[in-house]
Amino acid sequence: MLYNALIRTHHITSRKKVAALKRAADVHQCYVLLRSGGCPGIMYVEGRDKVQVEGWVGVVRKLRYKDFQLVTRPSALEPEDGLGEEKEKEQKELDIGVAEVGSVKEFGNFMEKRGVWNWWRKGMGYA
Repeated sequence: MLYNALIRTHHITSRKKVAALKRAADVHQCYVLLRSGGCPGIMYVEGRDKVQVEGWVGVVRKLRYKDFQLVTRPSALEPEDGLGEEKEKEQKELDIGVAEVGSVKEFGNFMEKRGVWNWWRKGMGYA
């Protein structure tokens, strides 16, 4: 079972903080997607264990991002309707590390590919 969480901040621009997020993703064995470079800053984290996801979120909290909001607390990932067995198998193969995108639209595309698009839209206040 996979767990995920969603964080929203004012912005993500500090390369030093991004490097700390990358180290934390490796330490806590999580997949992380960042929307960096402008407003809003968005962080999505996914891990095999709730403790791993909570640990990564704790690192983000300590970095004291401006306007830090844990919009969706760490919880079990629930695949959305329409996901076939192949998609569920893909999600079980978790990539470890950090990916960065420059726009909210790109971030949304990644969320759709990971099968959590409606969950993400709800967490961001779009739905």
